[in-house]
Amino acid sequence: MILRSAPASPFGRKVKIAAALLGLPVSVVEADTTSPTDSLRRENPLGKIPTLVLDDGTTLFDSAVIVAYLDAVAGGDRLIPSAIGPRFAALRLEALADGLCDAALLQVYEARWRGPDRHDAAWVEHQAGKVSRALAALEAAPPQGPATVGSIALACALGYLDLRFAGAWRDGHPALVAWLDGFAAEVPSFETTRVKAA
Repeated sequence: MILRSAPASPFGRKVKIAAALLGLPVSVVEADTTSPTDSLRRENPLGKIPTLVLDDGTTLFDSAVIVAYLDAVAGGDRLIPSAIGPRFAALRLEALADGLCDAALLQVYEARWRGPDRHDAAWVEHQAGKVSRALAALEAAPPQGPATVGSIALACALGYLDLRFAGAWRDGHPALVAWLDGFAAEVPSFETTRVKAA
């Protein structure tokens, strides 16, 4: 299997960590989402990462679908629990963490893709509010138990905030900081997939 991604992508990182935890070999081939000549646009009509290319040429996207596939290939009930309560707790956490990450990405894109004279402060504040509310909810009830798709997604979202926002989230969120430290200690691939700058 080939994973099309980029080193700093938090969603690509989520897939890499999941594959490592499941013991599944995945080759990573870097993708340039801005290039019209990159084969990514043929592999995924949206031109987005991560995209997983299977041995038969079938492609899967986005990260939630890819991790669900990897979990199924590994026998199921590993990162996505089969019991209804734990399953939807993990999927809900994944949705919250992915939404937090989307809001953080939109803030980065606003600065990267629009000139300073076109920055929309209200839009940035709207996205920042999503991040703040998500962090507050997670600080009040950090994840518990073994790694799931939800906790992987959260670790990657917090890692992205460290990368792009200089770890400012850490102030005022000691329970989440402690949780992330514990996750990193238990999941070695969190460190091996970390990007210091990009």
